[in-house]
This record gives sequence, structure tokens and C-alpha cells, in this order.
Amino acid sequence: MKFTLPVIGGLLVAGVLATTATSQDEIDPALATAIEARKAHMRLNAFNLGLLGAMAKGEIEYDAEAAAAAAQNLDALSRMDESRYWQPGTDMETLGKDHTEALEAIWAENSEIGDRAETLTETTAAMTEAAGDGLESLQQAMGPLAKACGGCHEDFRVADDN
Repeated sequence: MKFTLPVIGGLLVAGVLATTATSQDEIDPALATAIEARKAHMRLNAFNLGLLGAMAKGEIEYDAEAAAAAAQNLDALSRMDESRYWQPGTDMETLGKDHTEALEAIWAENSEIGDRAETLTETTAAMTEAAGDGLESLQQAMGPLAKACGGCHEDFRVADDN
């Protein structure tokens, strides 16, 4: 494909404008990367938890192998070092809801976030034991796991507008 000089010039100008555009919503690239990493981590949690939840509710057929794999994924995710995702100053009050829904309470001096993370790891370990052991076993482990996930979301994430 052959481009003329005006077309190439127009594309270059558009590219420069796109890369130099600034807004009040821009944040430090390192902080933005940390936020994106934790959002990706949460999406992986949701993906695996969603499969387990759908099986537990009977929305999809129980599959012991798939359930065990999802539980193992959740357990591995809960044991990852997330400290670089959760940089002070990467909360919604500081950066705005366009960037994050994490509440400043995560970083408060008396925050229970560490205890909550430990509870999540305990419940993912229990789910790992239960998930491949039959639908009833999966369903019994689902309540504590959902409570562990939801507890953090209730206290440390801005409520959805839905």
C-alpha cells in the first residue's frame, strides 16, 4: 500500500497528539502498572471463582477436574506476593474511581487487610481439598470462600452503583 506525504503527515500528527495528550486523570506510570496488575489478579480470581460458583449453584454441570483446577488456581493466587500491587496512594480517594475502587482503609494503621488475606488463603486451601471431591463438598466450601472474598470487597472496595 502506498501512502502520500499528506496522509503520512496526518498520521504522524495524530500519533503525536495521541501520545502527548494529557489529562487531570493521569497518574504515575508505576502506580498505574501496579493498579492494572492487581485488577488482573482480581479478574483471575473472579474467573476461577465464577466457575466454582456456577457449579455450586447448578448453573453448569459439576466437573471434578475443572473444579479442582479452578480451586488450585485460586489457592495459588491467594499465596502470591501482592505487595507491589498495593502501593500506598493507589486508592480511590486519592486517584478517583476511574482508576481504582480500592478504599484508603486498606492502608490504615489498624487495617485488618492482612488478617483478611490470611482468611482468604485458608478458605482457598479448604476449597482445594473440597472442589474435586463431589458437588456437595464443593458447595459446602463455597460459603466460607465467598464470605472471605465478599468481606474484603465490603470493607475495602467502593460499593458498586448497581
